[in-house]
Amino acid sequence: MTAEPTEVLAEADALELLGRGQIEIEGRLVAASNTTLRAEISLAGLTRRCVYKPVRGERPLWDFPDGTLAGREVSAYIVSKATGWDLVPPTILRDGPLGPGALQLWIDEPEAAEGLIGFVPAYDVPQGWFPVAAARDDDGDAYALAHADDPRLARLAVFDSVINNADRKGGHVLYPATGAIHGVDHGVSFHVENKLRTVLWGWTGKPLPDEALEVLGSLRDELDGALGEALDEHLTITEVQHVRLRVKRLLRSGRFPKPPVEWPAIPWPPI
Repeated sequence: MTAEPTEVLAEADALELLGRGQIEIEGRLVAASNTTLRAEISLAGLTRRCVYKPVRGERPLWDFPDGTLAGREVSAYIVSKATGWDLVPPTILRDGPLGPGALQLWIDEPEAAEGLIGFVPAYDVPQGWFPVAAARDDDGDAYALAHADDPRLARLAVFDSVINNADRKGGHVLYPATGAIHGVDHGVSFHVENKLRTVLWGWTGKPLPDEALEVLGSLRDELDGALGEALDEHLTITEVQHVRLRVKRLLRSGRFPKPPVEWPAIPWPPI
């Protein structure tokens, strides 16, 4: 049975499916640096697709402890859920055909979905877009890496600042038919050092929206309770403490962060 795009699952139903469903691997997503598998998952006649990232397939990194990326994926979902912004698809940690790993609901994008991030001619940046970096193609023509001044992306930029996302590429932003946006691939997040690396620098230094300040205030309070306890299951005590520190810094400054000087500000490739 092949999973086809259908109605959106309620979050509780998606989590039950991910947690109890039978997983059948379809194939590997070869563009990913770590083992990333697309699979079908079925439970009580309901079938959907999911992304399965087994811990045993994680490529060792010099700056992140081995075997921790799946837990960071789940932690990003936990923080996303706490914001109420629905930025990360339902994600859990469970045993699968290749052992424990992160399991995330697959997000379908319509063929006609228009992205909000990309390279555009430097002389023709769309109205309402922010240019964030200059580039040239093989023929020497000037382009700009740019993104839309869109409140959905602004939410994602705040979220990335909280989780210290070191790899917000344009291709890690999905555009489902619901009109929402989703961020994926958060395995290299939650480091204790400032490693924020993103294509969403258009709001650098600008005041945070009132909505973001309200959400950050809620996160600050929840990190001393249920949210902090949930993150403790996947991150170190120090990493959770630094989530608190980043939230407090954002609230204190009231502004979007500036690019780090000790770390490349834009991931490669950007899209």
